[in-house]
Amino acid sequence: MRALVLGGAGFIGLHLVERLVADGHRVTVVDDFSRGRDDERLGALRHSPAVDVVSADLTAPRAWPALPRDVDQVYLLAAVVGVRNVEADPARVLRVNTLTAAHLVDWLHPGPKVFFSSTSEVYAGGVDAGLVPVPTPEEVAVTIADVASPRLAYAISKLAGEALLLHGARAKGCPVVVGRFHNVYGPRMGTDHVIPEMILRALAGENPFRIWGADQFRAFCHVADAVEAVVRLMATPAADDQIVHIGDDSEQTNIADLAKLVLRLAGVAPDVRHLPAPARSVQRRCPDLSRLRRLTGFEPSVPLEEGVRQTLDWYRAWRAATPHHVAPGGPEGVRSHGREQS
Repeated sequence: MRALVLGGAGFIGLHLVERLVADGHRVTVVDDFSRGRDDERLGALRHSPAVDVVSADLTAPRAWPALPRDVDQVYLLAAVVGVRNVEADPARVLRVNTLTAAHLVDWLHPGPKVFFSSTSEVYAGGVDAGLVPVPTPEEVAVTIADVASPRLAYAISKLAGEALLLHGARAKGCPVVVGRFHNVYGPRMGTDHVIPEMILRALAGENPFRIWGADQFRAFCHVADAVEAVVRLMATPAADDQIVHIGDDSEQTNIADLAKLVLRLAGVAPDVRHLPAPARSVQRRCPDLSRLRRLTGFEPSVPLEEGVRQTLDWYRAWRAATPHHVAPGGPEGVRSHGREQS
């Protein structure tokens, strides 16, 4: 099988590429490397005869004619992400994310199956308003409480992408799976999302150790489980043209308890300071995975403690090898800079 992974040098993207190659597939990675870094893991893939790497700006129409068209699957993971990116320039988030999805629809031809990476952020307004249950099923209405809110620009861009792909790709004869990711974490994620940020501050010896939104709850999903879910969905015809949650509903973790776990695994015991949650950060988030289970038989396999330990070990090694701590390759798109608990 041949796969085209747009945003394949980013966090989930590179883990997905590694999995596809391990499964015996040929992969073309496309990235502009503004966020997904050209690091040693991508370097190792460059030496594989099964991988081609293309540097391209997917918001530019001229980039698309050069991409290979003889592919069986297309994964759109490229996007601008991160709370500070969104709050600093929401118009850019909207422009980049929707343009990339629109250009993909224009480029598509009948045949390949498409995966579109979406987000649990689309439920934030409904959860805040008490209209959406937690755990959250896909059938609930999505709510944009304030279209002028910078924080919600990311969710709006992803909803636009969902609509573009579900309508446009189907019109081109291409089945689509929309995966709404819920709090995926793991090695090589970047430096600002809640788990890596906590890890790096713990390893740096921060004291007092700050915890934003200690009373909030999240259901964290290790990237290996997220990739497993994506691979299964793309191999399941019954998932075509559906919106499906990707996450881990086996445990909802209090942010204060997450901090205790990180500090224990890091071997440090600083004083702790509780601070207000990030603006517009929802109180609780957990997916209902009934649809994913029904379609694929998926079950999460990486417990939180094991996943956080793996992630901490990776970041400890990365700190030792990176004197100036340039951000490692992270979630698809440009570097995020927010204390994000989305």
